[in-house]
Parts: sequence; structure tokens; C-alpha cells
Amino acid sequence: MDATFAIFDLAFWLTAGAILLLLVLSGLFSGSETALTAASRGKLRARADKGDTGAERALAITEDNERLIGSVLLGNNLVNILATSLATALFTRMFGDSGVALATLVMTLLVLVFAEVLPKTYAITNAEVAASRVAPVITIVIRLFSPVVSAVRVFVRLVLRIFGVKTDPDGQILAVREEIAGALYLGHSEGVVEKEDRDRILGALDLGERAVEEIMRHRSQIEMIDAGLEPVAILDQCLKSPHTRLPVYEGDPDNIIGIVHAKDLLRAMHRLALGEGGSASAWRRFDIKSVVRKPYFVPETTTLDDQMRQFLRMRTHFALVVDEYGSLQGLITLEDILEEIVGEITDEFDTDAEHPIRRSDDNQFLVDGAMTIRDLNRATDWSLPDDEANTIAGLVIHEAQMIPKVNQVFNFHGFRFEVMARKANRITRLKISKL
Repeated sequence: MDATFAIFDLAFWLTAGAILLLLVLSGLFSGSETALTAASRGKLRARADKGDTGAERALAITEDNERLIGSVLLGNNLVNILATSLATALFTRMFGDSGVALATLVMTLLVLVFAEVLPKTYAITNAEVAASRVAPVITIVIRLFSPVVSAVRVFVRLVLRIFGVKTDPDGQILAVREEIAGALYLGHSEGVVEKEDRDRILGALDLGERAVEEIMRHRSQIEMIDAGLEPVAILDQCLKSPHTRLPVYEGDPDNIIGIVHAKDLLRAMHRLALGEGGSASAWRRFDIKSVVRKPYFVPETTTLDDQMRQFLRMRTHFALVVDEYGSLQGLITLEDILEEIVGEITDEFDTDAEHPIRRSDDNQFLVDGAMTIRDLNRATDWSLPDDEANTIAGLVIHEAQMIPKVNQVFNFHGFRFEVMARKANRITRLKISKL
């Protein structure tokens, strides 16, 4: 009886209480690590904007994940080792030498269930809420362990450098755009996000990384007006054209003197024919140079994001694209940029135009050679590379290292490409199927 009382004395209860307290702290550290690393920064920012100071602190301490994880792991290991040591001493006192094995078994179960699985399960289920609640405590822990963690970080980098591993503690593991794109692709694969919604958001994110040369209408496809034509021919061309703005050149198609808007042309001719002092034949002396607007030229390397901002700032929707030598390469409109976000935009003048992609009778895809690789990928959910070429025809020519002939077939990137039509040196139609 005296021996039993000697074991369960004040020191026993203090040691047991200390072990329980250390297990609680271990659970706090484990849950905090999971919550702060799993919490969405976007959701934390939304909570912080609503006045949640805990979310604001969570955002601050997750700016440096290396310091956060180092401090939490240091605290977690410290309390786990101390709890195990106290438990070993306690069980050795109670059961002698066999207490070491018993303490190991009991502490493993207690740490696993109450200090690891339970707090981490709660944290990952309620990541943002848990992160907001533990952020004030973890902030103190980070400040307390900062000198030790800094020393450990220096040592770790030295060791990694010996093995040729370079670390960038200030770099993000994933860029914001890549993180959003990954979430969209995951949501689409799980059926949560519609393909159209995914494509719109990704299209908007890509504007800053793509140049106007990738989506411009090439000069070979531009409809222009010769300033030397008779007024009746100019009027007839404008009326038959599906476009409201047309470049005007004089002599050489590279010599663009301005842009004519259909409304400006019609107003001028109406004024000459029916205005004050006008006559039915007066419009035949019309000079198109009197109504052209100053052309707006942009370099082909301008990003779509910058170009859209320029269009909005200048209140214009039409620009001519030139290369580094000032030669005309194509044209781009605000509609072209918007189509990169929302998809193809058609109106009553586009209904008769042939769609650039359609299925053939043998269930293959007939594609216009001028169709961009990006548009084809968006329409079919393929992943053809667009690093070396912008259009499907350009990709085939790049891979073939030649200008193919009609009916030639090529296999690359897991697809079969058959040349269906060619005009001069341009591939105008292709038949594509996935191998």
C-alpha cells in the first residue's frame, strides 16, 4: 500500500499532467501546420476583407512558408520528444525496465490519434476557419523560434547546395495563374466547372502572355480599298464587304494612307448627292482621301492585354500590325481580342462564312489551315503545341520542314494530318484525326 502511494504521488500527477499538456500542444502544432498550408489564400483574403484579423495574420505568416513550417515543426518535435521522455520516465518508475517498451507503445498511439490524425482531420476539413483561429498563436511561436529556425535554414541551404540543389525561399511553388488554371482543369474534370467557363477564364488570364501577331488577320486575308478606284467602285466594294472599317492604300498595298469607316463614306456621298448644293452626279467626283481616318499602327510584339487597354483608352477598335521594319503584317480589332475570351463572335454578316472546323463523314476533323492552334485546342480539348507556330498550317510546315503537297499525310504529336487543299504556298485545308 505504501509502495502504491509512493508511485502515485504529486510528482506522478504533475508528470501525467505535463504529458497531457504536451499532447495538446502537439495537436495544436500538427493541426496548425495542416490548416495554414491547406487554407486557400483567396478565401483567407475574402475573410480578411470582411474584418477577420485572424485571417489577416494567417495571410501574413504564410508569405514565408519555409519559416512557418520550420517553426511549427520545431515546436511539434520539441513537445513530442519531451512528452515521450516524460512518459518513459513515468512508466519506468511504475513498471521497471519493461516500462520503456510500454511507454513507446502508449505514446505512439496517443500521438498518432490525438496529436496527428484528429487535429489534422479537423484542420483539413475546416482549413480557413482553423487557420484564422491558430494564426495569433503561431505568430508568437514563429517570433519565439525565429533565431533557431534561421540558423536551421542556413544550415539546410548549405547542405542542399553541396548536393547541387538550389533553393528560392521567396519564390512561390506555383504561380497564381498556374494555380487558377490547375483548379479550373480539376474542376472541369470533376464536372464542377463547364468547359466554356473554363475557357473564358483561361482566355482572360492568357491575354498578358500572348502577342497580337498570334491572333491578327494576316495581310493576305485583309480586304483593302485602292484610293485610285472610281467612286462607284469604292462604294460598291464597301457595300459588299462584311466589314465596316477598311484600310485604304495608294499605289502599293503597303502604303496605307488611312482607314475608311462605312458610315463616314456614306455620309460624305449622301452630302454630295442630296445635301445643300449637291446633285445626283456630284458624288462621282468624290475623293476617298477626304474621309479616311489616320491609321493606327501597332508592333506585332504588343501583348493582347496591353493592346486591349490601348483600344479602350483611344476609343478605337481597329489597328494595323507592323513588324520591326515597319512592314504591314496584318490587322487586329477589339473583337479579335474579345474572341480570345468568349469564343467566336458572329453577326448577321458572318452567317454564310464557313466554320473553320467541322467533322467529315469519316468522323475526322476538317480544319481551315489558317485556324490558330489555340482555337483548335479550345474547340476539341486537344493539346497541340503552339510554341513554334500560331496556325495549324504553320505547325504542319514546321514539323514537315517543307511545304507539303495535297494528299500528303504526316503523323506527329499523336495526330494524323492530311493536306486536303493548297493555294500557292499556303495550306488552306487539313484533315486531322487523333491517333
